[in-house]
Amino acid sequence: METIWTKGIEAPVYPKLMNDISADALVIGGGMAGILCAKRLTDAGIDCVVLEADRVGRGITSGTTAVISAQHSVLYSDLISLFGRELAKGYLDSNLKAVRELSELAWGVDCDFEMRPSLMYSPHSKARMECEAAAVQSLGFHAEFTSGAPLGISSAGGVLFPDMAQFHPLKFLMSVAKGVKIYEHSPVLSVKNMSARTDSGSVTARNIIIASHFPFIDRRGLYFMKMRQKRESVVAVENIPPLRCTAVEDAEKGFFFRSIGNVTLIGCGNHDPGHEEDDFSKIALFLKNHAPEAREVCRWVNQDCFTLDEVPYIGRYYPASTNIFVATGFNAWGMTTSMVAADILTDAILGCENTYAKVFSPDRKMLAMPLLENSLHSAANLLTPTLPRCTHLGCALKYNKREHTWDCPCHGSRFADDGSVITGPAVKDLNIKS
Repeated sequence: METIWTKGIEAPVYPKLMNDISADALVIGGGMAGILCAKRLTDAGIDCVVLEADRVGRGITSGTTAVISAQHSVLYSDLISLFGRELAKGYLDSNLKAVRELSELAWGVDCDFEMRPSLMYSPHSKARMECEAAAVQSLGFHAEFTSGAPLGISSAGGVLFPDMAQFHPLKFLMSVAKGVKIYEHSPVLSVKNMSARTDSGSVTARNIIIASHFPFIDRRGLYFMKMRQKRESVVAVENIPPLRCTAVEDAEKGFFFRSIGNVTLIGCGNHDPGHEEDDFSKIALFLKNHAPEAREVCRWVNQDCFTLDEVPYIGRYYPASTNIFVATGFNAWGMTTSMVAADILTDAILGCENTYAKVFSPDRKMLAMPLLENSLHSAANLLTPTLPRCTHLGCALKYNKREHTWDCPCHGSRFADDGSVITGPAVKDLNIKS
């Protein structure tokens, strides 16, 4: 997948795992979350190894907009209503801490780091945004109510978070990865008895972190029931004035924006794999109305894991697990959440208490209605009597004509035309001939 971040990047090449080794900690997944976890552990003196199925940072991380903000799509007013003030404040404070930590790591690194405020705006509801600003202020952060929006968009009101940031995710990741023991082109096929097996070697570790976007080992965590994958489209354009903030629309399939140099990223969408929508036409219409002089540089589609309650899963893989951990369900806000995961999971492995671990615990109670809806959605696709079938749990696949892939509407696995796995949780290639 070529994105604005992969253009002109000469990334370090790491070897493939070719034998059996052991380590104190194993991180499965070489995206932002996995590398930050490995960086924290390595700096703490832990012998840590990363196994990456493809190339470091070339999965979901390469398609991010790389906004560093504690202002996520979930409203803090909603978190307070659903879970109470303590959890909402924990969510806010942990992400504000992550903004500071990422900023400290990025200073002095050639990664186009810039401080930028972040904005959430609503085209229709001033009251909703006023309520959100008040909620955030009540949690101790100075959010501002504003009436503005980027590119002349009509806005009823918005909430501005000052002192947020943005950067080039792959340049940043290459810097952070220095000194970390990494193996590329080493997809993990199974994890058993604290040993992760690839097709050419294995890693046995005292602790294992699953940071592979969507968890893939056995059924004990039930992540296939309590998460959905969603896809968003992004177009990078030039020849329009750079934005002075990052921005996101308060809408289920709303727009989001950020600039890097003379290029502006405009995206939208929030749909299931296997149910493709023409987001690019929606973006083209937006540009026609708001920036007709814009010239396209490149376009891509990214895929994110969404939890049913909009709070990520970071912690023990399942309640009885003592040495296997997970970081997933970032709800399209992977920059700060990756840093939160690195802090929580490093503390867990070191045996230190973490103030925010309870907020993101994977074994928290699920919301009944979203869980039922997600289960029915998966069951409908599982019972669809068409071929081919996903190698994860056997759901019927749908062919994506635009990207020439086989996509699973149940849990988001994607396969290339030749049947090879592109995106998990599937780890076994598809037999197209069957």
